[in-house]
Formats: sequence, C-alpha cells, structure tokens
Amino acid sequence: MSLEGKHALITGGSRGIGRGIALKLAESGVNVAINYVQNKTAASDTLAQVRERGADGFIVQADVSRPENIKEMLNRVESEFNALDIFISNARPELPAFYSSPFDLTLEQWDMAMDSQAKAFLVGSREAVRLMPDGGRIIAVTYSPGGRIGSWQPWVAMGAAKAAMESLVRYFAVSLAKRGITVNAISPGLTKDSVVNSLPQEAQDLVASWHRNAWTPASRMGNPADIGDAVALICVEGSGRITGQVIHADGGASLMDPVLPPEMQAG
Repeated sequence: MSLEGKHALITGGSRGIGRGIALKLAESGVNVAINYVQNKTAASDTLAQVRERGADGFIVQADVSRPENIKEMLNRVESEFNALDIFISNARPELPAFYSSPFDLTLEQWDMAMDSQAKAFLVGSREAVRLMPDGGRIIAVTYSPGGRIGSWQPWVAMGAAKAAMESLVRYFAVSLAKRGITVNAISPGLTKDSVVNSLPQEAQDLVASWHRNAWTPASRMGNPADIGDAVALICVEGSGRITGQVIHADGGASLMDPVLPPEMQAG
C-alpha cells in the first residue's frame, strides 16, 4: 500500500493544514506540487521541508477563485509530473474576504467563498481527472459543522460554500467510482495553525480552552500533522472502498451533543 513515487497537488499547500498534508505525503514518498496565491516564501519553505523528507516537487502560484488560474495550474502539473495521482482541494481566502454575518455580508464576500470552495473544487477536480490514472484520489478539506449549524454567524458564506463542496464530493464519487478514483472530504474541526489564527487572540484562547477542557473527547485541538495523517490514510490503495464520505478528523468533537452540557457527556 505504498505511496512511493506518486504525485500530488495541494491547493493552499504552503501553510497550515496544507503544509501538514504536504509533509505527511512527502514522508510517504509522494512528490508534491504546492500551490500558493501570495506567500511565495512560505511555499518555498514547505517545498524545502518536502525535500528534506526525501520527496520532491515544485511550487505553483494560482488564485483558485479564478477558473483560468486553476487550468493554468493543472497545465503546469502536467508539464512537471505528466500525471497526477492525488488532488487535494484545501485553499481558502483570508478571513476578511468572506467573514461577515448574514445581514452584513456583501455579495462580493459571498462570491469569494463560493468561487474559492465549491467552484474551485468543481473546476479543479475536472481538470485533475484528465491527468489522473485509475485508482486516483480526490480530497476536499471542509469544515462540516459550518454547513449544518447557524450559530457561528460570520461563517455563513464559507459554511454554505463548504456544504456545496461536500455535495459535489458525493456527485463526483459516483461519477468516478468505475475508474476506482475515490472522492472524499476531510473535516478537521478547529485546528491550530489554520483559520483560527486569524481570529482575535481572545477568541483563539477561548477556542483552545473549550477544546482542551470541555468539547473535544481527545482534550486538545488538532494540528496540521493530524490532518496529514488522515489524508495519507485515505490515499493508500487499501482505502479504495471509501468514497463519497465526509471523514471527521476532529478528535471526537463532532460526536458531542450540542443540547447537553459537556459535564454530562465527558467520560
């Protein structure tokens, strides 16, 4: 079930969860194309760490909210790798581009959320599949609670966009099943070195304390390496029967009942 010599593209692969995925795949022998939109230094640093782990790859600039950029990115992947075994749709815009409550949200913010998530996954997957042999892997990084709750009000645009992306996961999974290409989503929950870092420090401290002391059975927030582990698991050959699923890599947080006080739930 080795991944040695496979080729992957990770959008938003320069930092945070994307970097965690890139480094885990590199440890498994996967060569990685690392997409970034602005921070070339971070992308180059991630590539250096990939090479330290014995794999190789390249960095590629593209704004995934623009379909023409996605097509150019996949053309670059084709010229560098010739084929693509793993496509990870992970990139997201910075918080101000989409983060507003329902009545303050601008249509530009709504469009950015949808374009960077659902549309980017649609276009990216279709472009990736033309380079992908049978048995390939397509993975979307989501935040599943945002698509079914309404309490985190400024997350409304991203929550709707992630829900649309998860729906696409299921449709693509059916379309590609006969080729042995699996399509799944990973839902990390709130994770260190992620969108959480964009929140005010007080909010970051509250989130960390809540997960450590109350809401997560594992008693800690996740980190990018945890998500890399989960991605690697569903990339190996033996995971071929897992498709069309949203896999929660959240330390059990999604198992908690929002109605009952945490004190009544923890073992």
